[in-house]
Amino acid sequence: MHAASLGEFEQGRPVITQLKSIYPDYKIVITFFSPSGYENKKNYTGADYIFYLPADSEINARKFISIIKPSLVIWVKYEFWFHYLSELKKRDIPVVLISALFRPGQPFFKFYGSLWRNMLLCFKAIFVQNQQSAELLKIIGIEKNVTVSGDTRFDSVINTAENFEALPGLIKLFCGSQKVVVAGSTWAEDEEELLHFVKNNKAIKFIIAPHETAKSNIEEVQTRFTGCLLYSQLTESNVQTGNVLVIDNIGMLSRLYKYAHITYVGGGFGDDGLHNILEAAVYGMPVIFGPNYEKFPEATDLIAYGGAISVENTLELEKVLNNLITSDELREGYAAKAKLFIYNNKGATEKIISFITR
Repeated sequence: MHAASLGEFEQGRPVITQLKSIYPDYKIVITFFSPSGYENKKNYTGADYIFYLPADSEINARKFISIIKPSLVIWVKYEFWFHYLSELKKRDIPVVLISALFRPGQPFFKFYGSLWRNMLLCFKAIFVQNQQSAELLKIIGIEKNVTVSGDTRFDSVINTAENFEALPGLIKLFCGSQKVVVAGSTWAEDEEELLHFVKNNKAIKFIIAPHETAKSNIEEVQTRFTGCLLYSQLTESNVQTGNVLVIDNIGMLSRLYKYAHITYVGGGFGDDGLHNILEAAVYGMPVIFGPNYEKFPEATDLIAYGGAISVENTLELEKVLNNLITSDELREGYAAKAKLFIYNNKGATEKIISFITR
């Protein structure tokens, strides 16, 4: 299975987990492009081998595939590597694309996109997240091997929530009996939007998990939120001395949301776009994010369900937070709809597994 980064790995994980249970004698190889994926999952026990995928050249593709000798290749969402896909097709090794999402602006649908369209022909099956993606592929003549399966991330977050492993007790001690806001995958833009509300609401506990956990960025976050606690420095003696906890590691966020009353997901005020809102919604939490979410259909759908709110600026954010903090009825209404949205969209993994086993 090839996953560009950590988010794509999470989309592929439920498929890999089921395949491993059905075919325990097969070896699982996972490859990454991004360090954020590899560094976070290089010790993942659900795979036998985990590597970076060597650069996309004809010789690398030929050598790597000769070494691995895969009987099946799963490509997650995107990152189309021409030489690898061509070599796999040449050797008649089945390649399945899962949780794919297509938009009109992509090269596949442009006059100059013949190379990109040829890469799509290398897949034995394409499982797309939504009907719009299937319609776009139909326009360029790719239809017979396309299935609208949904997004496997729904199955992934449900699995995490239903097999919840509690975080160390200091997290619960920090939260105490107060209202808790967990802000996950934040960038500087998100933190600036939150800053005024955090400083003026000492009775609320805030857990901030920055997207970047490099020392230099954590130091910047500490400068913004004066007097905050770092998770790495948390002890029983200081756990209740402040109202802001900054998570300076990776791997905890999907479980941190469980401790929240309200969640904020970062990326929506930047150019790169929104991070994973499903990790928060699965626990039945209102989800708040910034205005840049147009490339993320799950965000549009969750707003339509009544489980999320997008805000344009600091004033809107503060108004929404105040309303949700002060009204249990309002907050619980958003929370119930968020959880319903997640469970109403499960099942993509089963469709993919059914095809593979056939």
